Amino acid sequence: MTTILDPTDERVPVERRVTPRSGRIAGNVAFLDISKPKGNVLLDRLEALLKAQAPGIQVNRYAKPTFAKPAPSDLRAQIAKDNDFVVEALAD
Repeated sequence: MTTILDPTDERVPVERRVTPRSGRIAGNVAFLDISKPKGNVLLDRLEALLKAQAPGIQVNRYAKPTFAKPAPSDLRAQIAKDNDFVVEALAD
């Protein structure tokens, strides 16, 4: 069993299930920098590791205008349209 920790305030916890995984990554991966300090450093390192493990992967980089607000709807739509996976950088 996998436990998912959610930092949001949930007075009534919501049960979530992890989506089944194939065990391999292929296609396009979106790296979303939420514009917090050092997020780009984390994504740079992750991109290098990912490309070493999955050489055919295509990494597309995106950034939110500010970490204080959700990503704009047009940015979310573009990420969903062009990518198979999303990695979000939350580093400080």
